[in-house]
Amino acid sequence: MKFGTSGLRGLSVDLKGRASALYATAFGKYLLETGKARAGDIILIGRDFRDSSPEISANCAGALTALGFRVFDCGNVPTPALALYGLESKAACLMVTGSHIPADRNGIKFYRPDGEIDKTDESAITAQAAEIEPSGKALIEAPAKMEDHEAICRQLFFERNTALLPQGALSGLKIGVYQHSTVARDLLIDVLAHYGAEIIALGRSESFIPVDTEAVSDETIALMRRWVSEHKFDAIVSTDGDGDRPLVADETGTPLRGDLLGLVAANFLRARTVVTPVTSNSGIESAGTFTVRRTRVGSPFVISGMEEAVAAGDDHVMGFEANGGLLTATTFEINGRKLRALPTRDCFIPMLAILSLAAARSQPLSVIAASYKLPFAAADRLENFPVETSAALMEFLRASDENLASFLQPIGAVATKSDIDGLRVILRDGGIIHFRPSGNAPEMRCYVEAGSESAALHLLHSGLDRIRGWAAAR
Repeated sequence: MKFGTSGLRGLSVDLKGRASALYATAFGKYLLETGKARAGDIILIGRDFRDSSPEISANCAGALTALGFRVFDCGNVPTPALALYGLESKAACLMVTGSHIPADRNGIKFYRPDGEIDKTDESAITAQAAEIEPSGKALIEAPAKMEDHEAICRQLFFERNTALLPQGALSGLKIGVYQHSTVARDLLIDVLAHYGAEIIALGRSESFIPVDTEAVSDETIALMRRWVSEHKFDAIVSTDGDGDRPLVADETGTPLRGDLLGLVAANFLRARTVVTPVTSNSGIESAGTFTVRRTRVGSPFVISGMEEAVAAGDDHVMGFEANGGLLTATTFEINGRKLRALPTRDCFIPMLAILSLAAARSQPLSVIAASYKLPFAAADRLENFPVETSAALMEFLRASDENLASFLQPIGAVATKSDIDGLRVILRDGGIIHFRPSGNAPEMRCYVEAGSESAALHLLHSGLDRIRGWAAAR
């Protein structure tokens, strides 16, 4: 088991066993020992649609019940919906989800009563687990009967998102909702229909489909392009498995980048401070009236950056990741109503922001996207890439300027480099290439920017080819 960019991750077969009970016990003991919760307090549990998630949820519920907590079952709900209910209820939460990774893996996201855990919490929970494991005290126990709170959790999130726009704000738009196996699939339809959009549900699946909104697969793009051709959609929307990352495709079926969605949302919220990782588009600083803070990749780092901004006296503080997931650290006023802070990734606000902009301007999404004039960017990953190989490559590239120059020689010459998270290189021709091992899966990621779409794609493919070639030559 390992904490990555967002939550604990591991093989489903392991989490269905003692591991999930072990980490739930560690989390519960950490809450009790730090005074963040007391015996008898409520803990909420939600889950995605993976086959392994119900069993893992039951393991966690049993372990927490054994510690004296009351466990409420929130069922299959989006992660931001569970987090919002936890904040409103002042209750800790566990979301059983592997997000976008394949179904043979799963994970757990942990929330304190005041929000998502940070890196300090992760270290403490890991230490607790290491201390408990040899004692055998984290046994899988059948939980007491849990209260069903799925409808309450779902309704609270629906009410939040149906108060953001004026009535009929999406009238005239025809939107396809790619439902696949995301827990947000029904709420998406309910919220978009509430604003007057014409909705057609697409591709609902009873078996889990991993959808990565930051590196959309060729198969998913082909599906969306076929659907827009067939139905003449203005947009297709979807999310990853746990509904915290948005996927928006334009009228051609082409996915819009997540950092563009975050940028549009920042302008929609009239943000004054925006926190985003180094992997988000380099053009964001000049695309709004807000101040930008850059961080490492992962929601805990974005949250930490937002907390630093608030501590410095900033207001209207929000953040977003390159995958489009949006976080808010302060209250915003939208459509004449107060929107409470939700410092965890949310996919609904970015979607509603760009769809309402398209409706208000009566412009296609492709035109809206082009109007921001951001550098062309692309990203992809090599799946099933051994963690040891990723670590060895990064060690080689960091070892000397000569190593980095020789690795990139077929691609371009190094102008400057940054090592905030992975290795981000600005080339002498102005292109950017960024190598970064995934924080939660055996994957090697590559992010690029260039002056044209074709140049960006060429740079991306060249970068991935260099990684493959280096690994094969080891």
